[in-house]
Amino acid sequence: MLPHKKRPAAQDVHGITEGVIWKQLLAFFFPILLGTFFQQLYNTADAIIVGKFVGKEALAAVGGGTGTLINLIVGFFVGLSSGATVILSQFFGARRQQDASRTVHTAMAMAIFGGLLLMALGLVASPVILRWMSTPEDVIDLAVLYTRIYFCGMIPSLIYNIGSGVLRAVGDSRRPLFFLIASCMINIVLDVVLVLGLEMGVAGAALATILSQLASAVLVVITLMRSAPPLQLRPREIRLHGDLLSRVVRIGLPAGLQSVLYSLSNLVIQAAINGFGTDMMAAYTAYSKMDGLFWMTIGAFGVSITTFVGQNFGAAKFDRVQKSVRVCLAMAAGATLALSGVLLLLGRPLFHLFTNEEIVIQRGLVVQRFLVPFFITYVCIEVFSGALRGAGESLLPMVMTLLGVCVLRVLWVKLIAPLQSGSFLFMLACYPISWTLTSILFVIYYFSGKWLERCKQKAGLADVSLQ
Repeated sequence: MLPHKKRPAAQDVHGITEGVIWKQLLAFFFPILLGTFFQQLYNTADAIIVGKFVGKEALAAVGGGTGTLINLIVGFFVGLSSGATVILSQFFGARRQQDASRTVHTAMAMAIFGGLLLMALGLVASPVILRWMSTPEDVIDLAVLYTRIYFCGMIPSLIYNIGSGVLRAVGDSRRPLFFLIASCMINIVLDVVLVLGLEMGVAGAALATILSQLASAVLVVITLMRSAPPLQLRPREIRLHGDLLSRVVRIGLPAGLQSVLYSLSNLVIQAAINGFGTDMMAAYTAYSKMDGLFWMTIGAFGVSITTFVGQNFGAAKFDRVQKSVRVCLAMAAGATLALSGVLLLLGRPLFHLFTNEEIVIQRGLVVQRFLVPFFITYVCIEVFSGALRGAGESLLPMVMTLLGVCVLRVLWVKLIAPLQSGSFLFMLACYPISWTLTSILFVIYYFSGKWLERCKQKAGLADVSLQ
């Protein structure tokens, strides 16, 4: 058992499995939210600087498809590795220190091997995919350059993401936040130096990002190496443990595939957006940086409830699992409504951060006013899917996402949107429609209660009653 009084992370764990739920969720949520904010600030800083000082073609290059492509390739591995986070949180809640330590070293091995694979894949596939997405000729060279440089930093990127996931799995959400703040400041300084000072354009923006990610990776590795067992990272013990890897894949593969399916559907949509020209690409890029505020907020709730459910499930506190989901759902809905109001109220000033061209601002405002009011329809998807993953149920959430979000979006863009050819908003209607229908699927499945019994059986806890 971890020494309770000497390890802050251990105190956080006891707070997650005991005490007032909403207070513990908020204490865990805010560091994750701020961390996600600074992570989002990486690409946002790139977009602001190149958009204001290089031009709309550069703005379109760093956002008009490159972000979706990066999410497609990187998102699969990050989703896959989330299985390690779930397993680690359950081992930690059950006080199985040796298994927790083996999970840490397996996760870091996945980061190294996965980083090498993704770097090679990104370097080779970027030009092909960006051209398939109908990226305009005045943007394609810049987009390929930005993406290829970005993928050269895959190993440190995955090391940071997986390492911070390890820390959060045991209740430590503060140190990953501090690392991100430091690396984000480095990114902004390097953006100014490389893009403005040395006039390196999008290459400078991409280089600034990967160097700052390297800094965050170094910080998280040093932290894990200096931690007490079972978190302590010992480089000589980094390897893929077969028994744990199979469990990681079983839980994480559906999450990884779900991320890929999201990104594939978004690639189809982005290709349709690119067909409307550079001005619309730039407008949608600026909008996507602003709606990133919502996605990072709702994503922080998803990570929080996944870890919260994972540790309480591992401790066999099933009544606390169900109560925490209800509390998280209410908090996420309130935050979504508040944030939607802020985005709608401050739309024009926010767009001016990215560009001074009025046509780009006008088109971006149209998109924003159409989509933002529907954010509330996504809340159930994130909270319920996060809770299900925390308990070890990941296959059916993937299937529901596949059908309700990905397949529907693609069918809409390819079969229905052409009926209103030239209507940008009619094409974008696939988002609110897919959010609403998928939320209904998750609500029905979650309240059926079958998932909890199935997860208890898989974990050998079928005879444990609600506590």
